[in-house]
Parts: sequence; structure tokens; C-alpha cells
Amino acid sequence: MVLAAATLLGLALRSAACAGDRLREYPQVSLVPPYRPLVWGDLNVIHTTDTHGWLLGHQKKSWAEPYYSGDLGDFSSFVTHMKQIAIDKDVDLLLIDSGDLHDGTGLSDGYPPGGVDAHESNKFLERLPYDLMTIGNHELYVYADTYDMYTNFVLHLDGRYLTSNVNITIFDSDGKPKSVPVGVIFNFTQNDVNTTVQTVDDMVKEQWFAEAIVEEPDVFVLIGHMPVSYDSWPTVFNAVRAVHPLTPILVFGGHTHIRDCQQYDGRSMALESGRYMETIGWMSADLDAARGNHDNVTFTRRYLDQNRVTYEYHTQTSNQTFDTDDGRSITNGLQELATDFDLSYLYGIAHQDYTMNQNPYPSNGSLLSLFIENAVPYALAINNTRDSIPNLIIINSWALRFDVLRGSFTKNDQLTTMQYKDSFLYIANVTSRIANQVLPTMNNPIAAKRKRDDIEEEIWNREIDDTRYRAWLEEMDHRPGVGGREATSSNWTFGYVTRDSCPDADDADDTVHTALPYYTAPYYIGSNPPNVTADTPIDLVFLDYLGKEIIGILNSLQKEKNYTMNDISLYSPTLTNEVLGLYARAMWN
Repeated sequence: MVLAAATLLGLALRSAACAGDRLREYPQVSLVPPYRPLVWGDLNVIHTTDTHGWLLGHQKKSWAEPYYSGDLGDFSSFVTHMKQIAIDKDVDLLLIDSGDLHDGTGLSDGYPPGGVDAHESNKFLERLPYDLMTIGNHELYVYADTYDMYTNFVLHLDGRYLTSNVNITIFDSDGKPKSVPVGVIFNFTQNDVNTTVQTVDDMVKEQWFAEAIVEEPDVFVLIGHMPVSYDSWPTVFNAVRAVHPLTPILVFGGHTHIRDCQQYDGRSMALESGRYMETIGWMSADLDAARGNHDNVTFTRRYLDQNRVTYEYHTQTSNQTFDTDDGRSITNGLQELATDFDLSYLYGIAHQDYTMNQNPYPSNGSLLSLFIENAVPYALAINNTRDSIPNLIIINSWALRFDVLRGSFTKNDQLTTMQYKDSFLYIANVTSRIANQVLPTMNNPIAAKRKRDDIEEEIWNREIDDTRYRAWLEEMDHRPGVGGREATSSNWTFGYVTRDSCPDADDADDTVHTALPYYTAPYYIGSNPPNVTADTPIDLVFLDYLGKEIIGILNSLQKEKNYTMNDISLYSPTLTNEVLGLYARAMWN
């Protein structure tokens, strides 16, 4: 078998229902199935990445959510069937994940006080037969999360959680600190204390790396939480190629939340498989035909929509024969966890969709408009002694993580939309004339580009704005021809329309879709300016991490006062992840 001779390198790299015959709870609408079978090779891989706690799948009916409506139990059943198909075909099948299990839904983030993010939800991932996994940046923001991964999750995987450039400091039985490997990631710099991340350039110079690649296997399998395009994978790839110029190399990355593929040469393929349990990646390679020659390796890749229709199609099962006992058990367990975390707690009913980019900003359908013009001003006025003082509120448009979709707005929806716990700060007595110039200055094209360049690492590390993901959606929508917004065929449905950099670039999606509309938004957005005179002193309110930038702009706009960080105070105890719940409870009941 191929895997007996495979060398596996984990690289933490950067930029970086009921038992019995269960009827589909999701989707509740008709879905178009895949339009052709998967192509199998000698070595095959099912790949996930950036799942971010979306283990119960996407449960709303707004498009394109039903196409991502499978849950982890469904995925488990799918993997079980696929593993059996591989045995019947006498080929190898790996199940691989490239990191970021934390931060994204109530299943990971809705734990009660005293708990640890994703500690409970990760127990269900442990039940899947993952052959290889590695760490993501969202496993490194909080030491308690990293330590929980090291002491629980990693040990369960028993050597299948690959390590290279991420270490965690623990304490031995004598109370002495020691640094031990915990995973692999891109050149991440916002990791918490007692964790370290080595750069990719330095990692490939390590003695252990040279020793790991000294023998020639049938294939190298490289995994890491790093994008396969425009990043540091070539550094790793070239280090391997310098020793083994012809050995096939399979690379599995993550972090940018897009469907992407690269071939660094004719005997390699690198795959990135989306986000949020929307996409399941597939790669196959014919290694036998390439053994002993210089010919290109025959690869295939496919991006599968994550739903039961997809799974039943590829496993040739029905709604009555698809579910496995373990799959049903995982689904039931996740639903019980959601109940334990009270994730169905109802704040209100949203009577329409509010999207981040499918509606223009500003507009009645824009989540950005709803958030900054209505929800934030309402929430910050609650029990605030400064409520009578006019204010202007500025936030980043990329502070929100997901759409608010029509229907029940629950605790889980609140956490998926905004899980970050950022504070609102303010500077008092800024004249309206000056305050009203701050937002345009921040969004000035030259200033905005400079700002993006200055904080590129911060944005990349925290991954608030999904820069590449949004650029990918924009390109998808604006692309002319088949699959564009102008497509009118009633046989097509909304979803991802991928064009990657591998052969047959327009033929990688498993299901044919029409691209969702996409509208750009300013980098920064603000509340409606108060109706006051130009000289009226107002409160300038902003998110906590914007303080330094706001101070610099105020000092550039006027010379009457030299503002410093000492002029900044806490505006409200309300945090960003509480805003929409407060608003929905008051306005959507």
C-alpha cells in the first residue's frame, strides 16, 4: 500500500435527529446533486479545514446555506462509506484536517463560565477517523485553549496531530517550565504567552526537517494551516524538492477560507478546502503510473458541497441506508450539547436576511447598516450616563463574521455573527466638525491602502476581515459568462463558482452553481452623524483596537489639542458580541 512508504510532514505555516431511518432535517429544500462521480486514484484524500465549530452545519433556508446543511454526523457516515469504498477498490484514503477548530459558533464558543473554548465540541471531532490533523491560529489566541488541545485533543490522536514549528510551554512534575511541540502554522505572531511559533524559513533549516526528508518515500504529504497561494508553501516545497526532485508531493493548507488549488510542478498538487463546514475537499493521485519515471503525476481535485445529497450521491446510498450508527450518535450528541449550552435561546425573529456583502452598503438589507446605524447605537445607550451626549461611532466593516439570516435569532446566531469580545472606547469633547472628518480620512484610498499595509499582519493573524475570501467572492460575482450573476437557468442554484489555478480551472466544483451577488463595502463604517452644529462637542466612539489610529488622525485634522492615549476612556461595558442580542430582544419581538 502507498501509505506504508509515505512521509508525512505537518507544517504550521503562514501567509498562515432521531435514531432509526432519519429523514433529512437539513436540508428542508430541494438541492441539486453533483453532476459526476469522483475520480479515484491510488492515493485519495478527503480534506477539511477552518471548520470553526460549524459541526451542526448550516441550518438556515436562505441561499446558499442549504447546500452546507450536513452536520458532523452526516460527514462521519460519509467518511465511513468512503473508507469502505477505498477498501473495495484496494486503494488508500486519508482523512486530513488543516486547523482552526475554535471560534465560530455556539458549539465551540457558547460554553458556560469556567469552560474552555471548543473543549466539548472537539470531543465529537475525536470520534472521526482522522489520519492527520494540525493546529490553526485560532488554537493559539488563548493559552487555555492551546493547553486544552495539548493535554486532551492531541493525546487522543496518538501521533496523528503533526508538529513542527509551534510549541507550548508546560510545567513538569517539579514545576519547571519546558517547551514542547504542539502543532504547525504559518508565521503567526499573535499567539498567547507560553506558546511560540517559529518562522517557516527557520523551520526548514532545522536538523529534524533534514532528517525527516532524507529518505525517499513513495509520496510526501505536507499539511499546515497556511494558504496554498501567495504564501510560504513554496519555501517548504522547494526544501523537499532540493533533496527529492521527482517524488510526488501532496499539500493540504488552509486559513483563507477559499476553495483553491495550486500545482508547484507537474508532480505535486496543493489543496485548500474552504471554511465553516461548507466545503469538503477531495484529491486523488495516480502514483503507480508515475513511479520510476519523470512523467507528470495525474491528479484530480474536487470541492464538495457539504450536505446529505452530496454524500448519498457519492456513496450510492439512500436516505434510508446512508446513516451509520456512529453518525447518528454524533448528530444526537451535538444536538444535546447545543441544548446544554442553551444555544436555541431566542432573542427575536429576523423578518429578512441581513447580509455582509450580498446587499449593497448602505441599504436595508445590509448587515453592516443594521449593525452600525441601529444595533450599536441602541445597545451602547443602555444604562449609559453619556446617552444624552451626541456621538459618532466608528468600527471596522470586517468586525462581523457572518450574515444574520431570516428566522429565529438565537444565542447561536449571535455567536456566529460576532464572537469577538471587543470593547467600545471614546474620546470626549471632539467638535462635530472634526469628528465628522475622521471616517472619510480613514477611508481615503491612499490612507486606507497605507493602513492595510501597516496592519496586514494584524489583520492576517486575527483573520477578522477574510480579505482573500471577500476578494474571491467579488471575482466570482463579476466574472462574465456561465456561472455569473446574469445566469438565468432555472436548473442552476446559488453557491460557490470556483476558478482555481489547477488544470480544468472552471471544472473543480462538485455541483454547478450560480454565484451569489457581491457588493464591496468601505473598510470602516460609522453611525449616522448627530444633527448638531459644527462646533458642538460630541463623543467619538470606536472599537478598542482603533485607538492609536484615531489619535493620529485627530492630531492630523486639527492643532488646537494634542490628543494622546490618555484621552481615551471606556464608553460602555457592553461588548461587541452582545450588541445584536440586545437589539434583537428589543426590536424583533
